[in-house]
Amino acid sequence: MTGIGLPRPPVSILDQPWLILFEPDKSLWQWVVDNLLSDQSPLYNPDHEHLTDASIGFLWTNTENSSKGRQVIGQCEELTFRCGKWQKARQQLQMAEWFGDIPDYVITLDANYCAECSDTELLALIEHEIYHIGQATDDAGMPKFNRDTGAPSLCIRGHDVEEFIGVVRRYGVGQPDSSLAQLVLAASRKPEISSIDISKSCGTCIA
Repeated sequence: MTGIGLPRPPVSILDQPWLILFEPDKSLWQWVVDNLLSDQSPLYNPDHEHLTDASIGFLWTNTENSSKGRQVIGQCEELTFRCGKWQKARQQLQMAEWFGDIPDYVITLDANYCAECSDTELLALIEHEIYHIGQATDDAGMPKFNRDTGAPSLCIRGHDVEEFIGVVRRYGVGQPDSSLAQLVLAASRKPEISSIDISKSCGTCIA
């Protein structure tokens, strides 16, 4: 896949491996909006429609991370401040200086990996991380919306499939339009972009 114009980490963050560096990239979220959220783009994915009004910040880092013996190359987090008043104010100021505002979610990407990987691998990593931001549902399983703005209410979701595998093995996929049936159908088809498993290196998945 060529010519998709994915932003790459700046050279400045790669040239100083002895320092712990984090650098915001506003152009990366704008790229996501223009290419994955726009139905005019060939890369448009309707699965991310609920993110149209989302506030998401992207960070590059040169700092290596690992969890459970695996290298972490990306992680999606809901931004929360569980600390004292001054600590909270200090952290909020940091976010505002980085992004111009305080985002609801922050996605951190390993700059060293992203500088060397292919466009397809980087796209897969970015999509994997934003897939972690789902639309919240109520007790009846219906999508939730913000009462004040009408925008979708968002939440962090996992990608564990062990339960799905067990249910399919024991009981089948149920109705043809069920989520399980759609999962099995998607798995049986040729990938739309490429066959890449990012979950093994996603901090949100393996935390």
